[in-house]
Amino acid sequence: MLKGISPILSPDMLKLLCEMGHGDEIVLADSNFPGVSIANRLVRTDGLSIATLLEAILPLFPLDSYAHPLVMMQASAKDHLDPAVEADYMRAVHRHEPDAAAPIRIERSAFYERARRAFAIVMTGELRIYGNLILKKGVIT
Repeated sequence: MLKGISPILSPDMLKLLCEMGHGDEIVLADSNFPGVSIANRLVRTDGLSIATLLEAILPLFPLDSYAHPLVMMQASAKDHLDPAVEADYMRAVHRHEPDAAAPIRIERSAFYERARRAFAIVMTGELRIYGNLILKKGVIT
């Protein structure tokens, strides 16, 4: 047991966050995301929402200040985004990074390609569609 670290972060998750370097990206994937088939490294956090994970991760994880650190997937033409998803994430982000800008959105296939190159994918229990979020790690100063 350690003090000051959220108990929802498993040893595997803590190891993953620690091993990441500046500029590495981690995908917090919703439960529909094909993470198992495309991940270089995979950690499961089933049952946890992405907003809950953000509250546990961001006290330990600096966001990149040299490149946009938050990326989400654009909705397909026939789908609609639920604005509450991004709003929930940004509430958590702003508690730890008050100046963070809203996520940029990229097209679905570009998001999947970026996820393939990510340091790791974290499969979550997030049930809302288009809930995937990429975080780019910054430098601890």
